[in-house]
Amino acid sequence: MLDRLAPALFVLLWSTGWLVAKFAVAHADPLTFMAARHALAAIAFTGLCLAVGAAWPRERSAVWHGIVSGVFLHGLYLAGVWWAIGQGVPAGLSGIIAGLQPLLTAAMAPLLISERLRPRQKIGIVVGFMGILIAISPQLLDTVAKGLAGLGFPVLVNLLAMFSVTYGTLYQKRHLQQGDLLSIAVLQFIGAFVVTLPLALLVEDLRFDWTGEAIFAMAWSVFGISMGAVGLLLYLIRRGQVSRAASLIYLMPPVVAIEAFFLFGEPLTLPMIVGTAIVVAGVYMVNRKG
Repeated sequence: MLDRLAPALFVLLWSTGWLVAKFAVAHADPLTFMAARHALAAIAFTGLCLAVGAAWPRERSAVWHGIVSGVFLHGLYLAGVWWAIGQGVPAGLSGIIAGLQPLLTAAMAPLLISERLRPRQKIGIVVGFMGILIAISPQLLDTVAKGLAGLGFPVLVNLLAMFSVTYGTLYQKRHLQQGDLLSIAVLQFIGAFVVTLPLALLVEDLRFDWTGEAIFAMAWSVFGISMGAVGLLLYLIRRGQVSRAASLIYLMPPVVAIEAFFLFGEPLTLPMIVGTAIVVAGVYMVNRKG
């Protein structure tokens, strides 16, 4: 049952991160918010581990692999994306960059973990990316028209974040196929916190205004996204091909657009509707078994 529901639940929970960001960036510095989120997620997962009696890694190498995977999968990835958006990188361009992850994963998987895709899955990866291009084409064209003056470095940081999460996903698949996922999550968020806090101290004023919206955004980020969505992602990586798990990222911009339509009244454009249909077809091609 979980195998069937996990992909849909992951997409729904992970997509809310973009909506939470609309509230969070108005009340806290992005890296400060991320550092606090990682620390609280590590504490929450530790409590859950103690409650259910989860097994902790006994080998030093397993502990190290858990921390290192968290540095790339959560720490550098989220820090880079949130900081870049805070510096003015448009949502449309950020969506295109996010769409590079499944392509990078499919390209790097044969080299790092000897995972190869069938021809239908390769076509699905490309189809999904084309759907993303169509779905956010109005925002992308608007971004090009306005120019990207002064955003060269933030865009580069955003790109590096995509490489980080891609490498972290493959690292997870290669080194963490054994062990309790709950205790692994604790180590990963410790790694994410260790790399994010120094960055926040270096470039930010550690602003967090403690309003109700800020507290709600933090609570949902910890329990809904860091525990719910990330837990499902770790499960999906362990249970199947990393390229299949990564392909679900294609669904994020369309799902976020639909959620924003119902929650904030943001319009759904024809390219978004057509692109979403193409994205769904591409993801289906990648994930269909047989």
